[in-house]
Amino acid sequence: MTAAIDAKLAELGLSLPEAAAPVAAYVPAVEVGGLLHLSGQLPFKDGALMTGRLGEDRDLAFGQEAAQRCGLMIVAQLKKALDGDLSRVERIIKLGVFVNSAAGFTDQPKVANGASELMQSLFGDAGKHARSAVGVPVLPLGAAVEIDAIVAVRAK
Repeated sequence: MTAAIDAKLAELGLSLPEAAAPVAAYVPAVEVGGLLHLSGQLPFKDGALMTGRLGEDRDLAFGQEAAQRCGLMIVAQLKKALDGDLSRVERIIKLGVFVNSAAGFTDQPKVANGASELMQSLFGDAGKHARSAVGVPVLPLGAAVEIDAIVAVRAK
């Protein structure tokens, strides 16, 4: 599966970033009872954090790309937590999407599609997931989007 995901990423013109180190007192992933809980991931493009507030200084397309970049970081964290073996992924169960939003911005679900569509492209039916998409007034480091995940994984 890892080779298939790498091929799909190449087909999409994307690549996995290096899994980001935590910026505070937490760990990137915790596996319990066949579930891998991934901490919130931020969007990086060309090594820079994608910042801003949707509906204020950033538009929907920027938000969707930021969500996709969070999704790439989720896959990078998955790969690291699973010692490079993405074949252990059984199902993306849930994504929690937080969008740095101006008061009148209501397209959080459309922003979240940037990550959701990536998961489905990479993992097929196993990438179809439950989701929440929430607008918030601020995110860490001014990030435009933050996404956490719960993933079902096979035992080693």
